[in-house]
Amino acid sequence: MKKYNVRCIENNTLVLNGKGNNILWDKADVLTDFVSAWSKVTPSRIEFRSLWDSKNLYFYFKVFDNEVNVVKHDNSKTSIANSDRVELFFRTNDMLSPYYCLEIDPTSRILDFKANPERNFEFEWNWPKNELTVKSDIQNEFFTVEGAISIASLKKLDLIKNNVIETGIYRAKYNKTENLIYEPTWISWVNPNTKLPDFHTPKSFGKLNLLAL
Repeated sequence: MKKYNVRCIENNTLVLNGKGNNILWDKADVLTDFVSAWSKVTPSRIEFRSLWDSKNLYFYFKVFDNEVNVVKHDNSKTSIANSDRVELFFRTNDMLSPYYCLEIDPTSRILDFKANPERNFEFEWNWPKNELTVKSDIQNEFFTVEGAISIASLKKLDLIKNNVIETGIYRAKYNKTENLIYEPTWISWVNPNTKLPDFHTPKSFGKLNLLAL
């Protein structure tokens, strides 16, 4: 499995504003090896960073894109699912029984749900209240998404084992076709080597290693 090292910082030192400009992010490893396994088009650059302290797991996406698509009809799960977004999946075991999904659009809207094998999604489920914070920002050439997930909630959901969190890191990009229809391009950190686009497979996960301070 692919691995990403999450470096530890002092408690309560990372303040999020959605822009990703806190100097502490310079301490994080920069993950850029994303692939679009089901498309011939090379995806635009994506940077992912993560840090942690005893209270939170922090994440930061910087997605280079000058044509961000956000469906603004309402704040429903459908609108978010049809918008450009970044995604984090966390699994409890390699059987995906269960796993938890966070899909976040460039305006900080969150589609969170619990999932089980065979795409059995529980959309009524939400991440524990007050245990997840997300902020974002859109610029001309890129958008950024920052977030903090409480360590307590990750432990409660049985997602941290020996300082490892098995995680999928993804992006969905909607491009307008010649027929003026938006079609998604699916981008992932780990290539699951499936014939059709599929993030909901054990093969699409890697490991976040929580390093000691």
